Amino acid sequence: MVTVKYYDSPLGLIFLAADDTGLIGLWFEGQKYFAQTLTRNYQTGSTPILESAVRWLRAYFSGEKPAFTPPLHLIGTDCQIAVWKRLNSIPYGTSATYGEIGKRVAAARTGFRPSPQAVGGIVSQNPISIIIPSHRVVPANGSLTGYAGGVIHRARLLMLEKTDMGSLLIPASVSDLQPLGVV
Repeated sequence: MVTVKYYDSPLGLIFLAADDTGLIGLWFEGQKYFAQTLTRNYQTGSTPILESAVRWLRAYFSGEKPAFTPPLHLIGTDCQIAVWKRLNSIPYGTSATYGEIGKRVAAARTGFRPSPQAVGGIVSQNPISIIIPSHRVVPANGSLTGYAGGVIHRARLLMLEKTDMGSLLIPASVSDLQPLGVV
């Protein structure tokens, strides 16, 4: 059985979903692909897995790199899961390009060479945002577009992690954003 709950983050409501194996979803309210993998058979409540995810989010939004990862249950194709797992190799406070992620996946999987565009499509459908850090993946030109949670959320998450934004192309709509306050 899938259990869901909301977490009120400094960036707005986050919808969490978990089954008996692990966290299956973490979406900003209303983001692109919101709850795409969620079936209609779920209940509202709390579980140890959801509470672990909430502890992770509290640590993260307080400005620290969480020292643990809640149990995750990735549901997708082999290709999607390979890309989503590779996102966890991007160090906190840094960014990588779609092309770099594709090369890392190809190096680990013989015969599988996803293009940067294919990686971008897979990254955009990441069902466990923030914990699986799709916000750290940017196009080769350094622009902050293309994040399913929106460019403002991406910029705020990168700022929270104190990512060097000097090489990134910051849209005018987010260039004057202030860092998130510590919660």
